[in-house]
Amino acid sequence: MTLTKTLVAAALLSMASMSSPAFAADEYNTSSGLTAAGAPLGLHGVDPVAFVNLGNRIDGTARHTAVHDGVAYYFASKETMDKFTANPAAYLPQNGGFCTFGVSVGKKFDGDPQYAAIVDDKLYLFLNEEIFREFQKDEAGTIAKAAENWKQIRTTAAKDL
Repeated sequence: MTLTKTLVAAALLSMASMSSPAFAADEYNTSSGLTAAGAPLGLHGVDPVAFVNLGNRIDGTARHTAVHDGVAYYFASKETMDKFTANPAAYLPQNGGFCTFGVSVGKKFDGDPQYAAIVDDKLYLFLNEEIFREFQKDEAGTIAKAAENWKQIRTTAAKDL
């Protein structure tokens, strides 16, 4: 790649990232760094459509990337990517992808797709197996507390909680 092509590609990438809506501090749980789409990666690269529709963690690929609200999501196929772009709200993890149990106690911990639940067609993530087991003791109560707390902490940086 020539220097000119490299500079043009960098400029286009920069403009694309500026056109994405900015989100508040820690509103979404993302990996550090940026994807080729110019946005941080959400859901640890797991395809959210496959997860919600099949209940199965299938890794997505950078080849099929959609950016929503400044966060990049990877998909296993063009079909799942198209379903997501048609209705992102149906597939986004709840509580910005943070650990639902953590949010229920006013914290923003990493939500790991390895520990997840689909409840009423919504995706909830958890920090680890121990926390997931705590959630299972009172799913409805934890979800209700998290929903209430999320309204208060959504735009608060994780380090400030």
